[in-house]
Amino acid sequence: MVAAIYGVVQTASKPSYVTLYSGLDSQAIGEVAGAVEGMGVPYEMRAGSVFVPASERDRVRMALAAEGMPRNGPAGYELLDGVDGFGTTTEMFEATYWRAKEGELARTILAAPGVRSARVHIANPVGRPFQRSVEPTASVTVMTNYGPLEPAAAEAIRYLVASAVAGLTPTAVSVIDAAYGAVLKQGEATATANGETPGGARENELRREVERLLAARVGEGKAIVTVAVSAKTESERVTERVFDPQSRVAISTDSRETTENNKGAGAGGAGGAASVASNLPQAQNGGGGETTSARTETEERVNYEVSETTRERLIPAGEVERLTVAVLVDGVNAVGADGERVWSPRPEAELRQIRDLVQAAVGFDADRGDIVTVETLEFAQTAGAVATAPNAALVFFEDNGLMLAQMAILGAIALGLGLFVLRPLMRAAETQNMAPETEGPTIDWAAAQRIEQQQNDLQQQIEVDRLTLLKNTFAERRDESATVLRGWLERDVQAQIESESEAR
Repeated sequence: MVAAIYGVVQTASKPSYVTLYSGLDSQAIGEVAGAVEGMGVPYEMRAGSVFVPASERDRVRMALAAEGMPRNGPAGYELLDGVDGFGTTTEMFEATYWRAKEGELARTILAAPGVRSARVHIANPVGRPFQRSVEPTASVTVMTNYGPLEPAAAEAIRYLVASAVAGLTPTAVSVIDAAYGAVLKQGEATATANGETPGGARENELRREVERLLAARVGEGKAIVTVAVSAKTESERVTERVFDPQSRVAISTDSRETTENNKGAGAGGAGGAASVASNLPQAQNGGGGETTSARTETEERVNYEVSETTRERLIPAGEVERLTVAVLVDGVNAVGADGERVWSPRPEAELRQIRDLVQAAVGFDADRGDIVTVETLEFAQTAGAVATAPNAALVFFEDNGLMLAQMAILGAIALGLGLFVLRPLMRAAETQNMAPETEGPTIDWAAAQRIEQQQNDLQQQIEVDRLTLLKNTFAERRDESATVLRGWLERDVQAQIESESEAR
């Protein structure tokens, strides 16, 4: 009991440590730790964070801020403060100026949420003879806390750097994802660590949209969606000329009419000319007279214009040629009369509704040959599947098990003191008040009061440690804490919606 009380007193007398700074680079952590040690304040370093006693945190922060610490990231324009006007050449000043410019840009990028580290390099070559213009270039390396760098973030960084340097265009800025080794170029789809293509980016976007849509109906993790997009990798220019003979129009008409009349004398006439025919017997016996001939000719020419349509289309690369979507939906799980889990497939009408929703979400086109398949099958209940979504509460207990165990020991010792020390003393006091004439051993009431005061102090220390632990946990694990709170809120909203639907 004495050893336990001594351990409790030592634990209770140990100061409660809180986070001073976290998320700093190695150089900044070393500077902060050295400054805190120089102040004579005890500190601890855990997982890239500096912890100090709760009573000293505000004072230490004010003292470090007065010294301009922590210096997270490269130096900026403060480098120009150390430039001496005497003995500084133009080249030295230019080099210092561009170092300061790079540091300020890196600080601005680090101020964005989710950016862990950033480096900026600007190449601004000095003009050379026989070279009219020299265009600067820049490269930026970025490392994030959440995974690959998003294309929108890379584009924002590119325009930020280009706007800060005179004469620098966004196309001359290269953004590199340091964690995944991807070069993000302007106007091109972002290539991630898996070599994602434009079709792959479209696939991921459609898959997320369909999963979000199905989660509202079947629940999280109850639907698996696979999207395959066949996209063109080459651009194409098509020119068409179409003639329509049915839509002709007369634009001109040319008409011409010719009439010809011929009149002549007969073979035996007086006015007949001497010829071989006049010497024939038939001609001599026949009677004379005149002959007449007439000819009329009409010619008409009509010119028509045929309708002509010219179309020119530019088909860029990345156009979707075909879309295939496969959706696997878990069935309905119910509890049978014997308490066992009973699985049943979803009805065909519900699968048809899900198929219609998926087709509308992905832009289904039957003429293009798109295919959407929705099936219901039983999902395997394996331990691996459960382990893919760890519980935030379990993670919290695993990370803080030692501190929780200390708190439990403190509570148990306090309870033991109350039951086996204070309670007998209280009973003895009551007995003494009821029978004052009874002789017995004297009780040291001052010691009892001290023990009671120690118990109260221990209880207060336990409450303070719990509150401090909760605050530190929320500060260090913001994402997990937000996920837990969001889950509670969604559970309450879902329960309220179900209660309202049952009431209706």
